[in-house]
Amino acid sequence: MSQHAGIYRGRFAPSPTGPLHFGSLVAAMGSCLEARSRGGAWLLRIEDVDAPRCSMAAAGEILRMLEACGFEWDGAPVWQSRRDEAYAAALERLKAAGVVFPCACTRRELADSALAPDGAAIYPGTCRAGLAPGREARAWRLRVGDARLGFEDAIQGRIDSDLATEAGDFVLLRADGLFAYQLAVVVDDAEAGITDVVRGADLLLSTARQIHLQHCLGVATPAYAHLPVAVNAAGEKLSKQTLAAPLDANHPVPALVAALDFLGQRPPAELVRGTVAELWAWAGANWRLERVPRGPATAPAAVA
Repeated sequence: MSQHAGIYRGRFAPSPTGPLHFGSLVAAMGSCLEARSRGGAWLLRIEDVDAPRCSMAAAGEILRMLEACGFEWDGAPVWQSRRDEAYAAALERLKAAGVVFPCACTRRELADSALAPDGAAIYPGTCRAGLAPGREARAWRLRVGDARLGFEDAIQGRIDSDLATEAGDFVLLRADGLFAYQLAVVVDDAEAGITDVVRGADLLLSTARQIHLQHCLGVATPAYAHLPVAVNAAGEKLSKQTLAAPLDANHPVPALVAALDFLGQRPPAELVRGTVAELWAWAGANWRLERVPRGPATAPAAVA
């Protein structure tokens, strides 16, 4: 049992691949306000495990923007790039349990695989029974077998998943030697005693994989709430790839008000003329998770 049992513990976990944009602000506000409304802790984790895509400069910009927006987190931020030892230990436990296997497949060899709903290739099981003669392991994958998982999402409702057809055996240690996002997230959430995960619905399809991995590692499964995804006028998720506009650290209130409105909280119009402190006071007193729409929804043009 977690040493934090009985205490609400939430988190915000941005990837430092670029400056904080409106979609990330929505996730930060939703997770923070839900934690505070429940009298719990709100932790910050920098998800920089994918080192080639991340930078310290972007991480620094994100931290400064969060501070400018009035966010206050509990404890020091956790950096995934400094936690390889914990991830390696978890992988060794999975090896000992016989639920992972080495894989020699290249991207080219998997190019014709069926695609999961999130666009990832569904592993066809090529190396599941052992490596072919003369082949060397490039990655390690988790066996999913015939796992079927269901969970109640506080916003999206009942979610049922068949991992074999929706994901297949997924990677935990990549061919480039980096630990995969799924393993890092599960290990970090368990070690931090995270009880509730409030994040964007773009990660909804990862949840079943993470729950299966939690079961394999024998750690607790948090409660989940997936917020609506902010999209641009073309229907694309706001991201660095879609050229989402960075937030304005000198004038954060309009974006904060827009985020509250996006999350269905109906902030009063005059709040946009107030201070950051006044905005948080109103948000803390009026936050209701049940008002959050399922989404996705178009972000206001001024912040998209």
